[in-house]
Amino acid sequence: MSLHILKAGLFTTVQDGGRIGFLNQGVLASGPMDRISLQSANAIVGNNKNEAGLEMTMLGPEIKVERDSLIAITGSGMEPMIDGEAYSLGVPLFVPAGSTITFKPMSRGYRAYLAIAGGIAVPVVMNSKSTFVRAGIGGLDGRALEKEDRLHIGEKEEKAQERFEKISKKAGGHVFAENWGANGRLLDREQQKIRAFPGTHFEQFTRKSQEQFFQHPFTVSTQSDRMGYRLQTEDGDPPLELTESFSLLSEAIAFGTVQVPHDGQPIVLMADRQTIGGYPRLAQVAAVDLARVAQFRPNETFMFEQITFAEAESLYLKQAQAMREREIGISLKWNQIVNQ
Repeated sequence: MSLHILKAGLFTTVQDGGRIGFLNQGVLASGPMDRISLQSANAIVGNNKNEAGLEMTMLGPEIKVERDSLIAITGSGMEPMIDGEAYSLGVPLFVPAGSTITFKPMSRGYRAYLAIAGGIAVPVVMNSKSTFVRAGIGGLDGRALEKEDRLHIGEKEEKAQERFEKISKKAGGHVFAENWGANGRLLDREQQKIRAFPGTHFEQFTRKSQEQFFQHPFTVSTQSDRMGYRLQTEDGDPPLELTESFSLLSEAIAFGTVQVPHDGQPIVLMADRQTIGGYPRLAQVAAVDLARVAQFRPNETFMFEQITFAEAESLYLKQAQAMREREIGISLKWNQIVNQ
């Protein structure tokens, strides 16, 4: 065994790039809520970008590392501490065997990701290691981590092995952090504005509700989870309304689809959403902002900003390019270290 879970934290699961290709069989993708953060952590330690790591929510776990490891912790909401000493998010960290990783809560953000060179070795279910708790599949026995769980570290690929050996040599058996890192949002912008474009049934809502959706704030409900973020209209704002009721067949839905159930309070569907839905689809959150939605805490307030589908597509491509540039920058940093 390699990682011993001394405390589980609020909700810690194994997630990789997702269970792709099974929607037609009613099996959703799952995967990380904040894809950019998991991919960044994997890039730092030399894993495939979709390798499995730990997704940690608000209150992180306590983990004893049972063999020398190269890790990276990205995202937000908590600050990593190793044997009681704080370290920055996004930096390459050498953690010697016997060390204990804990997390100190931060005032902003909700989810952090731990990647380890070699990845988390759990059974692959439908081409993925991602945990889907409601179905009881993936991850460790299809559930969130619990106290006294132990996780294996997988075999390191060539890039990860090279990076591990170099940082291990520099560390000399002690905890060691490089003086550079990669974390945070790509295409940075105002935190509380989430871009979205009108959905399939936007025109079926009253003009007042259309304007309210894009011009008034919403609060994240405490009932929100990996399946969906339930939003609440602010005091004084009425529920969102249709011009008239209509019959709607269940149709495919996506990560970021905004549905409006009968109570008029919108729901942003997230990583563990169902595969089809029968509520009216008011809007679709732009893919570029999904990671930012995932970092909102319950009772946090934000607003939607209307863009077009074409703008959302352009932003997605720009974010993909920015992620590629981040990966290149990480490789250049490691090349400097390896060649020293």
